[in-house]
Amino acid sequence: MIAKTRDRTLKLARDTLTIEAAALHTMRDRLEGADADALVLAVDLLHSCKGRIVVSGIGKSGHIARKIAATFASTGSPAFFVHPAEASHGDLGMVTRDDVFVALSNSGETDELLTIVPIVKRTGAKLIALTGAPNSSLAKLADAHLDTSVEKEACPLNLAPTTSTTAALAMGDALAVALLDARGFQAEDFQRSHPGGRLGRKQLMHVSEVMRSFDETPKIAISASLQDALIEMTAKRMGMVVTLDKANKVAGIFTDGDLRRLLEKSTNLDGLTLEKAITAAPRTIPPELLAEEAIEMMEKHRINHLVVTDPAGALLGALNLHDLFAAKVI
Repeated sequence: MIAKTRDRTLKLARDTLTIEAAALHTMRDRLEGADADALVLAVDLLHSCKGRIVVSGIGKSGHIARKIAATFASTGSPAFFVHPAEASHGDLGMVTRDDVFVALSNSGETDELLTIVPIVKRTGAKLIALTGAPNSSLAKLADAHLDTSVEKEACPLNLAPTTSTTAALAMGDALAVALLDARGFQAEDFQRSHPGGRLGRKQLMHVSEVMRSFDETPKIAISASLQDALIEMTAKRMGMVVTLDKANKVAGIFTDGDLRRLLEKSTNLDGLTLEKAITAAPRTIPPELLAEEAIEMMEKHRINHLVVTDPAGALLGALNLHDLFAAKVI
């Protein structure tokens, strides 16, 4: 890319971000007086909704509406998107008097929305409108109107919906965040609606589901030789071996890191007993804790392994970072 083209590309990119950021600041500042009352009313309507939140828009506003509906749904408020053109051909039957209808239109004069909104109102559903035109037809029909007007689009031609769609999306996020707080939505609730992703696995999966079993865990009596410990560690390929006392309770752990530190001091390990080489009282974790807590413990203590024990200190299994990666928890 030649210098002149590169400079123009960067200028347009920076200008776009500057224009859109300024629009969001302006919209935030408008949340005073009547605009503040409108937002509070909108959240109250959503919070008291006994049915579903139905979000609608067409064109670029339709894309934003889909995302807003998805955000509501993932933060504890049942919601779905309905296309206004499809709504006028039967899909409007999905809207009931217990629902709240959220309509997005920058102009506030979208024909497809204005065709169905009066019918939505007659069903008894409440209407929230996000428009860039406070005096528009859609704004006047709304029970709560949220002003998402912008001074100009980031598009150099001031034509393509850019700043206006960013403003609508941000206002939708503001509604969703305020609503989830009003509902008392917690991290545990979010986890239940996101079980398929890494976040869900980390925060829903327990240590017992990730750990190596007792039989798979490298282990050896504390009275065994260092050579036997190395054989066990190598055979089960975990980078460590758990040492057990006479009562079969965890006495310590010997890791490949411990071995390297020993060899740095001397290559002659003859006469060195396993009991003197181990790390006594290793970090342990019960199987019922979440995998997320295991990760936090590893990060806090800068370790790669955790020994899983019962309340009496008996060995149940073990896990390391590789197990967490394999389970796609990390």
